[in-house]
Amino acid sequence: MEKDLLIGIDIGGTTVKNAIFTKAGEIVAKWEIPTDLTNQGASVPADTWASIENKLAELDISKDRCLGMGVGAPGFIEPETGKVAIAVNIGWKNFALKSIFEEISGLHVYVENDANIAALGENWKGSGNQVKNMIAVTLGTGVGGGIIANGQIISGANGTGAEIGHITVEEDGAYCNCGRYGCLETVTSATGIVRQAEELIAEGKADPLLQRKEKNGAITTKDVFEVAAEGDTDCQSLIDHVSEVLGSSLAMLAIITNPAKIVIGGGVSKAGAQLLEPLKVAFEKHTLPRTNEACEFEIAQLGNDAGVYGGAYLVLQNS
Repeated sequence: MEKDLLIGIDIGGTTVKNAIFTKAGEIVAKWEIPTDLTNQGASVPADTWASIENKLAELDISKDRCLGMGVGAPGFIEPETGKVAIAVNIGWKNFALKSIFEEISGLHVYVENDANIAALGENWKGSGNQVKNMIAVTLGTGVGGGIIANGQIISGANGTGAEIGHITVEEDGAYCNCGRYGCLETVTSATGIVRQAEELIAEGKADPLLQRKEKNGAITTKDVFEVAAEGDTDCQSLIDHVSEVLGSSLAMLAIITNPAKIVIGGGVSKAGAQLLEPLKVAFEKHTLPRTNEACEFEIAQLGNDAGVYGGAYLVLQNS
């Protein structure tokens, strides 16, 4: 029987996203299940495989048609073993995810960090357009990153490659969840932008933001960008600062990796050109002219599906 299907899995703290693909990258089926966090997430692999078996049966697809499963998981992944060293959001520590999945499924299983597989997915069927060298950045609650160099994802010696969000950008800056201070994600994540916006309000600045907060009970990054677009100079200064910090960080990475594309995803990327234009200006200021000439900026296209696409591509890449 021809092995013509790929399974992509993206494990998150709230849901596990699953999809079955053709080798050409066409979705056969896509669904999700809740992530069971009880007992330190011990049942997540079994729950996930049970849902996949049910879907295969529902579609009358033999497991023998599947080349394997590519799995993205949060936290630090040991690239050689597929073991999750630590995933705080789920409760895993030294969790043998690859071995467990292979034992219960009988399929080849490949495991990577969730940000890395999102980068692979975005490069395969999204904005990356299959370039050989790419940096992907996700600006959400935190800042995630994935670096593709010469067609391969950079995992590093022990799975901490491309932890872009934890580049130090502000000495004595805000506290980060990693336990240090002044990391990139304390400035350029959605959480970081809102924190800085709250500081503006506390200083008596950005009156339109205060009005939105009083009306809605809270402010969001969307509010910050909208108020800036309406002409508020305080919010525009905040966006300029975020763009400068992110642009200079990406410029340093680009000098090292020389990407053809930098793809920006996550909720903050919905600001589109309002974020991208000042970001490109900051990037050009801080990087080498020749590095800048080779590099294009794009907004990610696949959204929450990037992980399952990347999981499927991981199978394809290793087959």
